[in-house]
Amino acid sequence: MNYELKQHFQIESARFLPQLPKTHPCANMHGHSFKIILTLRGGLDQKAGWMIDYNEITQVMNPLLKQLDHQVLNQVQGLENPTTELLCKWIYEKAQPLLPQLKHVTIMETSTTECTYPV
Repeated sequence: MNYELKQHFQIESARFLPQLPKTHPCANMHGHSFKIILTLRGGLDQKAGWMIDYNEITQVMNPLLKQLDHQVLNQVQGLENPTTELLCKWIYEKAQPLLPQLKHVTIMETSTTECTYPV
């Protein structure tokens, strides 16, 4: 039997979206409290009694979060156009090799919007 496990993180970051027309509000520098949700799936480690230790997930995410939290995302290598879609992909591609159970990354940039990669 497989389990689905989720762990939530939050960052505060600024960005602007350079590919948008100058008249679009997101073309200007603005900030978000991004909520990041990692979804992992896998079997139970019978000895430990869990799929994976949440602490292990945190250890993988901490260096990534440090690159993103309280930063201008446009200045992070690979996020020159830091749409939420590209931010999801960036996190997934960095975390998944270290967390093979990672199935997708969901990011909420507001309380009413979210993006998931991959689906």
